Amino acid sequence: MPVVHKSTIKAARQAEKRRQRNRAVLTAVKGTIKKVATAVVEQDVTAAKASLREATSALSKAATKGVLKRNTASRRISRLTRQVNAMPSSRT
Repeated sequence: MPVVHKSTIKAARQAEKRRQRNRAVLTAVKGTIKKVATAVVEQDVTAAKASLREATSALSKAATKGVLKRNTASRRISRLTRQVNAMPSSRT
């Protein structure tokens, strides 16, 4: 039977906690991104702008926590912003 060190067991416990936390954050981020996408498809400018604000905040927080890389978060924010700004009558 192999020797399993206490540190290995603790590291596995910590990794599982981090994995669950990261998945929760990513799931929340994906949900906010989908809200923006549906608002863009439905051409609802006010909902799109409100959900864009939420998505930007969620992506920035995920990058701050280290769940996403900074450039990835920035790229996603940029693409969402372009979609919302391209909507008709969004520039008022």
